[in-house]
Amino acid sequence: MIFKIKKKDIKTSARVGEIKTDHGAFETPIFMPVATSAAIKGVHNKDLIESISPKVLLSNTYHLYLRPGEEVIVKAGGIHKFMSWENNILTDSGGYQVYSLSANRKINSDGVKFKSHIDGSYHFFSPESVIDTQRNIGADIIMAFDECTPYPCDKTYARKSMDLTHKWLKRCIDRFNFTQPRYDYNQCFFPIVQGSIYKDLRRQSAEIISSYELQGNAIGGLSVGEPHNLMYEMCEEVCSFLPEDKPRYLMGVGTPTNILENISLGIDMFDCVMPTRNARNGMLFTMNGTINIKNKKWKFDNSQIDPNGTTFVDKMYSKSYLRHLFNINEYLGKEIATIHNLGFYSWIIEESKLAIKEDRFFDWKNQMVSKLNNKL
Repeated sequence: MIFKIKKKDIKTSARVGEIKTDHGAFETPIFMPVATSAAIKGVHNKDLIESISPKVLLSNTYHLYLRPGEEVIVKAGGIHKFMSWENNILTDSGGYQVYSLSANRKINSDGVKFKSHIDGSYHFFSPESVIDTQRNIGADIIMAFDECTPYPCDKTYARKSMDLTHKWLKRCIDRFNFTQPRYDYNQCFFPIVQGSIYKDLRRQSAEIISSYELQGNAIGGLSVGEPHNLMYEMCEEVCSFLPEDKPRYLMGVGTPTNILENISLGIDMFDCVMPTRNARNGMLFTMNGTINIKNKKWKFDNSQIDPNGTTFVDKMYSKSYLRHLFNINEYLGKEIATIHNLGFYSWIIEESKLAIKEDRFFDWKNQMVSKLNNKL
């Protein structure tokens, strides 16, 4: 993987960069839509490519391990062929999913024993097995196995968890270096900074993971319920210690405002289920604020879903029609809303890059943030 910085903002730490992998180049900042089980829920790849043209999708090791299973993906020739996707794919290691199964998992120094949310069967993830699984899946960028701490979290536990994540990281690196890509392209490996909301722990973790000089670095354990100001404080602290010449990936974040504020702190890569999950519940993101399309106020509104939108659905359908689809629980409504929201996130990212290139990001970001929090 090759990363280069193409432009830095003059007032913030925002930057435009470019990442090249064997599946193509893409500019950063970038938002990666979440295709948890090798699909964006309810959206055809053709519509996704024509409307949004994402250069990277994120899939999840935990979910793919359970269904369809590694053997199915290997038989298909890897995740790209399995899901008919020609661009880049990143896989999360499953650490967050194990965190979310707190009532059904047991952590020790060897790894994590957990119970499947599907059928109750027991499984075990170790740092080595997670690397092996991601080799079999075949994503372009794969992640270290880590423990994601909850919020709130006392410092003693946060330190213990961070130390365990660092020990697991060394085992992940050894396994990654010992094995080869299963398919005819290279894979990149990112470690993950942990440390909860404690600056000294975050600083220590950032220094340790950056010392391995891997292709990129990720920040985990945020957007788990902490106030947004704490998220920004942790990211600012971490970015001041992570090397500038490597991409920085903030995992699981977030709202459009979160993304803009973190771009200004020097973050390059984002993913979040929010645009797709909220879409399926009728919440639309627009440049003037959020819309709950299920509200009665839209019943007779025959204006376009979003006159400023960039996808075909924004001008093809009305708010009244989309509300009707949600009212009768027609899945087409969820598909339209999903395409719209992903299109909006793509627009935010593209406008951010343009503003950075034109040395106006700081003012533009502040103007956008003041509008994005409106409820229409």
